Amino acid sequence: MREAYLVGAAQSDFGSFPDESYRSLFEQAYKSTLASVEKGVAPADVDEAIVGTLGVGGRQIGLPGPAVTEHVGLSGIPCTRVENACAASGYSVRQAVQAVKSGMADVVLAGGVEIMTDLSGDATRWWLGVSGETEWERLSGTTFAGVYAQMASAHMKAFGTTKEHLSHVAVKNHRNGAKNPHAQLRFECSLEDAMNAPTVADPLTLYHCCPTTDGAACALIVSEDVVGEYTDDPIRVAGVGAGSDKVGLFQRETYTGVPASQRAAKQAYEMAGVGPVDIDFAEVHDCFSIAELMAYEDLGFCEPGEAGSYVESGATDYGGDVVVNASGGLKSKGHPIGATGAGQVAEAFTQLSGKAGDRQVEDARWGLTHNVGGSGGAAVVHIFEKEETA
Repeated sequence: MREAYLVGAAQSDFGSFPDESYRSLFEQAYKSTLASVEKGVAPADVDEAIVGTLGVGGRQIGLPGPAVTEHVGLSGIPCTRVENACAASGYSVRQAVQAVKSGMADVVLAGGVEIMTDLSGDATRWWLGVSGETEWERLSGTTFAGVYAQMASAHMKAFGTTKEHLSHVAVKNHRNGAKNPHAQLRFECSLEDAMNAPTVADPLTLYHCCPTTDGAACALIVSEDVVGEYTDDPIRVAGVGAGSDKVGLFQRETYTGVPASQRAAKQAYEMAGVGPVDIDFAEVHDCFSIAELMAYEDLGFCEPGEAGSYVESGATDYGGDVVVNASGGLKSKGHPIGATGAGQVAEAFTQLSGKAGDRQVEDARWGLTHNVGGSGGAAVVHIFEKEETA
């Protein structure tokens, strides 16, 4: 198989935008992606497009991919819509890599988009719920926060994890997100703020939960045959892994980890020929603070049960073992479901291009993105390498 490279990526601002549509937000991300390519790229170069979206609110459920790609002028090319809950655009990037590696395309646009903030609270909970098990979880009244609260409670009981550990995640990610011009919640919070905020689903407080978000993101994946036309500083897609599991939490053997993430990480590390110790920074799926703690363990950054003490030690902050969620993560940057995975890739591109400003990870060479669908029904991991040039 051919090598695949990331030559451009960008996102729109994430937040609440009553005057924008899914088309206009996608256009912002698309134009910024083209502008991010070092040597430039023409729309006519793009062979194929893959767009991730859940379709929150029921807007353009059929053919949302062509609806946005035709809007931006990518007329006539093949366009596929990917729906894998919160992992939709993470999987769209994976499919773009597959298309390039297989030889079916040389230049593929992968992206995602979601509008979430124009719905009532009840409607939003309904749409979030469809990312979980419909028959026995959502229809019986379980919210998405409720599902992750069960995971948090199980982790606390099994390993002694505390609400303070959950709150350290929120403090770190808000501190990083406050420096991100694209983030939805650009403010810091204290440990006391996070611990004493109103309870959403015990033991999770408001600061342990990500916001609902509008936004879009795109990434441009190209083959080894043409990468030189677009950049002299290539970023290789070194590893890709994906996994799935039972959609309902109650159907799984464990509540304290995400087996789909473990499988995806194992595949990605093996393909890249590196391990957790080699990763300089990671964008992980922290829809709730407990999800980031479990990601540390699932991705191999620490041993099972050690995530609480690991975050408290500063190991996932600047100067630690691995910088996690330099963008602010879903917690601070925001979580527009269909755009989240591609948004993580946009942050990886920014970091490996050395253009992250105050958020820059020093000497970053290896970056990882981790995108989860639902409470763990699907997961996808990408590992990117900034190749050394002569």
